[in-house]
Amino acid sequence: MAPVGGTAVQDHVALAEIELCGELIIAASAADEERLSLESIDEVLRVAEERGA
Repeated sequence: MAPVGGTAVQDHVALAEIELCGELIIAASAADEERLSLESIDEVLRVAEERGA
């Protein structure tokens, strides 16, 4: 049971991973093809932007 008093711990890495998974799910559900291509996955996850930074 969680302690009472608003002592919630936030794991920012876990929250970011959950957000990215959600974006992948949305992209996959909107895709015309059966599976997302690797390029599409990289685009959703903004891989090129991270490599450029």
